[in-house]
Amino acid sequence: MTGAGQASDVFARRPKRADARRNYEALIAAAREVFAEAGAAASLEEVARRAGVGIGTLYRNFPTRRDLFEALYVEEVRELSRSAADLGDLPPWDALVAWLHRFIGYVATKRALAEELVHDSEVFRSCRTEIYTAGEPMMRRAQAAGAVRDDISFDDVVRLLSGLTMAQFPQPEQRDRVLGIALDGLRPPTSR
Repeated sequence: MTGAGQASDVFARRPKRADARRNYEALIAAAREVFAEAGAAASLEEVARRAGVGIGTLYRNFPTRRDLFEALYVEEVRELSRSAADLGDLPPWDALVAWLHRFIGYVATKRALAEELVHDSEVFRSCRTEIYTAGEPMMRRAQAAGAVRDDISFDDVVRLLSGLTMAQFPQPEQRDRVLGIALDGLRPPTSR
């Protein structure tokens, strides 16, 4: 099975009835909050409580903790990928920088969740493909406009920023400053 097929399988479980769909979406929203606050080991009972449903409803939608992790991870990747289209009206450099800021925020908050997933799984690979599908055209557009060096790839940028998210910053302002330094390195010497 392909990576895209596996990620689609996660959403094939999405309920069709309106009330069941609302419960599913409430569980995803609650899981996002609970895992952000307490990490991947957070209580599934707390997820169900915040979603306003019983634990049985949680397990009907997500039979295992891993199923919930995967569904949440895929949803977060899809939101990040869709955000690329929202930036299409901006100048190429501004669009790329805005999306990379979203990417950094996404990676920083999803690190614990991603650690729970097997990085070689079909779901993880398909999500990575989706991120590249959203980000590479933005990068090529910025390169074509002369705003980004043409000797780097989107993969180079992802690795640079992934390394940046591994660092612990005492304040978000410092993380933003360091990100600014990294982004300056993407620009051609004449644009700096």
